[in-house]
Amino acid sequence: MKAFVPNFITLLNLLSGGIAVIFAVKGDLSTAALFVFFGIFFDFFDGFLARKLNVSSEMGLQLDSLADLVTSGLAPALVLVNLIELSILPSQDANCFLPYLGLLVLLCSAYRLAKFNISTEQSQFFIGLPTPANTLLIMSLPLILDYQNSDSYNALILNPFFLVVVTLLSSFLLNAPVKLIALKFKTWNFSENASKYILIIFSLVGLILFKFAGIPLIIIFYIILSLVNPPKNA
Repeated sequence: MKAFVPNFITLLNLLSGGIAVIFAVKGDLSTAALFVFFGIFFDFFDGFLARKLNVSSEMGLQLDSLADLVTSGLAPALVLVNLIELSILPSQDANCFLPYLGLLVLLCSAYRLAKFNISTEQSQFFIGLPTPANTLLIMSLPLILDYQNSDSYNALILNPFFLVVVTLLSSFLLNAPVKLIALKFKTWNFSENASKYILIIFSLVGLILFKFAGIPLIIIFYIILSLVNPPKNA
């Protein structure tokens, strides 16, 4: 029975992602972001519980990736499609295909998840930006628009050039051959986990000071910190 517990949590991730997709299709991007955050929360705990209960399995790994493809692949891609469409609305051509560029994130996320599933070296670090981190970056954009109430933020996020750059850059980073920190702790020793503690502290401060606008800053800091102090093999 306990073997099903992590898979049930994974299915909650998938359910959250499915609901997020529905809201994204309807154009309610902030609610979509909320359910994506729920999904990422469940995504963290399914693996944690599998390890704690000692019930990790190949099926669990595959199910997890399928759920992630919806929550951290399809949902953020649809949000980008919506945002790009909004950014070009005043001069939108009925035959404009630019918004569909957002679907590149879906394709690159699928490729990233498939590579992760067959990788034997990503137990203590990631190669390329993890799909949940990339998703947090993208899903922060509609939340900044709706809740930060800043003309400068709005002008930047609803700039089609900015959104195209975000789409292309995030798609590249998903599969970039770069080692990035994984928040996995073998011990709580500070000297062995200094980069992880620094990232956690920076994240808390960033969210307190900048709210949703702090999320892109955290992702940028995460990448820079990993490049400056690359994680080592176990």
